[in-house]
Amino acid sequence: MFSAMLFTVSIVALSQFALYYWRAVLAGVAAQPVSDRVLAAAQVEDGRLTPQHFRTLAGLHDLTPDLQPHRGGLVLVRFYYSSIEGLDTLFGKQLPALAAWSERERVICARYAAVQVDRRLQANLDLAASLRSC
Repeated sequence: MFSAMLFTVSIVALSQFALYYWRAVLAGVAAQPVSDRVLAAAQVEDGRLTPQHFRTLAGLHDLTPDLQPHRGGLVLVRFYYSSIEGLDTLFGKQLPALAAWSERERVICARYAAVQVDRRLQANLDLAASLRSC
Protein backbone atom coordinates (compact mmCIF):
# COMPACT_ATOMS: atom_id res chain seq x y z
CA MET A 1 0.00 0.00 0.00
CA PHE A 2 2.77 2.42 0.93
CA SER A 3 4.70 1.66 -2.28
CA ALA A 4 1.62 2.38 -4.41
CA MET A 5 1.07 5.70 -2.66
CA LEU A 6 4.75 6.61 -3.05
CA PHE A 7 4.61 5.69 -6.73
CA THR A 8 1.51 7.86 -7.24
CA VAL A 9 3.06 10.84 -5.48
CA SER A 10 6.22 10.40 -7.58
CA ILE A 11 4.23 10.32 -10.83
CA VAL A 12 2.29 13.44 -9.84
CA ALA A 13 5.48 15.29 -8.90
CA LEU A 14 7.21 14.25 -12.14
CA SER A 15 4.19 15.34 -14.18
CA GLN A 16 4.11 18.69 -12.42
CA PHE A 17 7.83 19.19 -13.06
CA ALA A 18 7.38 18.28 -16.74
CA LEU A 19 4.52 20.76 -17.10
CA TYR A 20 6.50 23.57 -15.46
CA TYR A 21 9.54 22.79 -17.60
CA TRP A 22 7.47 22.78 -20.81
CA ARG A 23 5.85 26.07 -19.81
CA ALA A 24 9.30 27.61 -19.14
CA VAL A 25 10.54 26.50 -22.56
CA LEU A 26 7.40 27.94 -24.16
CA ALA A 27 7.91 31.29 -22.43
CA GLY A 28 11.62 31.30 -23.26
CA VAL A 29 11.03 30.80 -26.97
CA ALA A 30 8.18 33.33 -26.95
CA ALA A 31 10.50 35.95 -25.46
CA GLN A 32 12.70 35.94 -28.57
CA PRO A 33 12.26 38.75 -31.11
CA VAL A 34 9.92 38.29 -34.06
CA SER A 35 10.93 39.62 -37.46
CA ASP A 36 8.93 42.25 -39.27
CA ARG A 37 8.27 39.91 -42.21
CA VAL A 38 6.37 37.49 -39.96
CA LEU A 39 4.39 40.31 -38.37
CA ALA A 40 3.55 41.67 -41.81
CA ALA A 41 2.50 38.23 -43.06
CA ALA A 42 0.19 37.85 -40.06
CA GLN A 43 -1.14 41.39 -40.58
CA VAL A 44 -0.13 42.55 -37.12
CA GLU A 45 -0.45 46.30 -36.64
CA ASP A 46 2.03 48.15 -34.43
CA GLY A 47 4.05 44.96 -33.91
CA ARG A 48 1.83 44.00 -30.97
CA LEU A 49 0.59 40.41 -30.96
CA THR A 50 -2.78 39.58 -29.47
CA PRO A 51 -4.37 36.22 -28.68
CA GLN A 52 -6.44 36.49 -31.86
CA HIS A 53 -3.26 36.32 -33.97
CA PHE A 54 -2.51 32.76 -32.80
CA ARG A 55 -4.77 31.08 -35.34
CA THR A 56 -3.30 33.16 -38.18
CA LEU A 57 0.24 32.36 -37.09
CA ALA A 58 -0.58 28.68 -36.66
CA GLY A 59 -1.93 28.69 -40.22
CA LEU A 60 1.28 30.31 -41.45
CA HIS A 61 3.23 27.69 -39.54
CA ASP A 62 1.32 24.97 -41.36
CA LEU A 63 2.08 26.64 -44.72
CA THR A 64 5.83 26.93 -44.21
CA PRO A 65 7.76 23.78 -45.13
CA ASP A 66 9.71 22.15 -42.34
CA LEU A 67 13.24 21.30 -43.43
CA GLN A 68 14.07 19.68 -40.11
CA PRO A 69 11.41 17.00 -39.51
CA HIS A 70 12.72 16.05 -36.05
CA ARG A 71 11.57 19.40 -34.66
CA GLY A 72 8.23 19.55 -32.91
CA GLY A 73 5.30 21.44 -34.30
CA LEU A 74 2.56 23.36 -32.61
CA VAL A 75 0.47 20.39 -31.48
CA LEU A 76 1.00 20.86 -27.74
CA VAL A 77 0.81 24.65 -28.03
CA ARG A 78 -2.48 24.40 -29.92
CA PHE A 79 -3.85 22.13 -27.20
CA TYR A 80 -2.63 24.50 -24.48
CA TYR A 81 -4.11 27.50 -26.30
CA SER A 82 -7.45 25.75 -26.74
CA SER A 83 -7.50 24.69 -23.09
CA ILE A 84 -6.77 28.21 -21.87
CA GLU A 85 -9.34 29.64 -24.28
CA GLY A 86 -11.92 27.16 -22.97
CA LEU A 87 -11.19 28.14 -19.37
CA ASP A 88 -11.55 31.79 -20.32
CA THR A 89 -14.86 31.13 -22.04
CA LEU A 90 -16.25 29.21 -19.08
CA PHE A 91 -14.96 31.25 -16.16
CA GLY A 92 -13.53 34.49 -17.58
CA LYS A 93 -16.63 36.58 -16.90
CA GLN A 94 -16.85 35.53 -13.24
CA LEU A 95 -13.12 35.70 -12.51
CA PRO A 96 -11.37 38.77 -13.93
CA ALA A 97 -7.99 37.54 -12.69
CA LEU A 98 -8.43 34.34 -14.69
CA ALA A 99 -9.37 36.38 -17.76
CA ALA A 100 -6.20 38.47 -17.45
CA TRP A 101 -4.04 35.38 -16.92
CA SER A 102 -5.57 33.59 -19.91
CA GLU A 103 -4.99 36.68 -22.06
CA ARG A 104 -1.29 36.67 -21.12
CA GLU A 105 -0.95 32.95 -21.74
CA ARG A 106 -2.62 33.14 -25.14
CA VAL A 107 -0.30 36.02 -26.13
CA ILE A 108 2.64 33.80 -25.17
CA CYS A 109 1.23 31.09 -27.43
CA ALA A 110 0.88 33.60 -30.29
CA ARG A 111 4.45 34.83 -29.78
CA TYR A 112 5.71 31.23 -29.69
CA ALA A 113 3.98 30.49 -32.99
CA ALA A 114 5.44 33.67 -34.52
CA VAL A 115 8.95 32.72 -33.43
CA GLN A 116 8.51 29.22 -34.85
CA VAL A 117 7.32 30.61 -38.20
CA ASP A 118 10.29 32.98 -38.19
CA ARG A 119 12.69 30.10 -37.50
CA ARG A 120 11.24 28.05 -40.35
CA LEU A 121 11.40 30.96 -42.76
CA GLN A 122 15.00 31.70 -41.79
CA ALA A 123 15.98 28.04 -42.23
CA ASN A 124 14.36 28.02 -45.67
CA LEU A 125 16.12 31.25 -46.66
CA ASP A 126 19.47 29.90 -45.43
CA LEU A 127 19.00 26.72 -47.47
CA ALA A 128 18.06 28.70 -50.59
CA ALA A 129 21.15 30.90 -50.14
CA SER A 130 23.42 27.90 -49.73
CA LEU A 131 21.97 26.28 -52.85
CA ARG A 132 22.51 29.47 -54.84
CA SER A 133 26.13 29.70 -53.72
CA CYS A 134 27.00 26.23 -55.03
